[in-house]
Amino acid sequence: MAQAPPVSSSAPATATTPAAIGTPPAGAAATAAAKPAPTAAELQRAAIALQRAAIRKQAENLGLWLMPLDEKPRREIADPPDCDPLEEKLVNPLIDDAAKQNGLEPKLIRAVVERESAFRPCAVSAKGAQGLMQLMPETAAELGVADPFDPKQSVDAGARYLKQLIDKYKGDLPQALGAYNAGPQNVDDSGGVPDLQETRDYVDAVLTRAGLKPAASTAKAADQAAKPADAPAKHADSAVKLPAASADAADAPAKPASTPTAPSAAPIKHPEALASPAH
Repeated sequence: MAQAPPVSSSAPATATTPAAIGTPPAGAAATAAAKPAPTAAELQRAAIALQRAAIRKQAENLGLWLMPLDEKPRREIADPPDCDPLEEKLVNPLIDDAAKQNGLEPKLIRAVVERESAFRPCAVSAKGAQGLMQLMPETAAELGVADPFDPKQSVDAGARYLKQLIDKYKGDLPQALGAYNAGPQNVDDSGGVPDLQETRDYVDAVLTRAGLKPAASTAKAADQAAKPADAPAKHADSAVKLPAASADAADAPAKPASTPTAPSAAPIKHPEALASPAH
């Protein structure tokens, strides 16, 4: 079978160089500007990926074979020993220290730890996340974690990573938690919390456990708070229909303009005053 002659590796680079340095379309520039700025960890990961691709390309040109990256030897962690949850007197100081160092609320970190590992330092997920804060091995390495099963290292690194995500999404806590669970790329592609049931349940559970999400009764009261805006319209409709009822009704004394709606307004507005501040 005839084959096309091999193409020099330098040819594509020369051909694509003008396009690479050209001015992007206005629409593409606007889309790029709308995306959040990448974190330092994401920039480092992208740089490593480019270096790996370049090395692999050079090896292919020389006829060499490289072992796939996903088959590289790992430390044996498939079956870690079972362990009991850490006692509060042991884990609380770790959480408090990490919260203070990263400017986070302890209750937020505690809610993440509880959701991620149920306070078990030896926890390993089906996808390979490890330790109290369930860091993936690549993320743990980027954060300088030597032992992902060490409670202090896990909490410190997990809190730092969570703070990076909160800064990346400009204080939007649901998006930051969504990125912690599903990865920043999924959040960037979705433009918000990814439409994944696992991720949405995760975000909801952490916010609720941390007391940063209104309870069901409060949310219901908040929904009812919007209904009084429709009440004046309904009242106006009834006032328009009154003259058509009968002549006797028209002669009846008019009711006071101030109906007993004012007392009910206070309980409706009260839950709004108790709503948690935006994060």
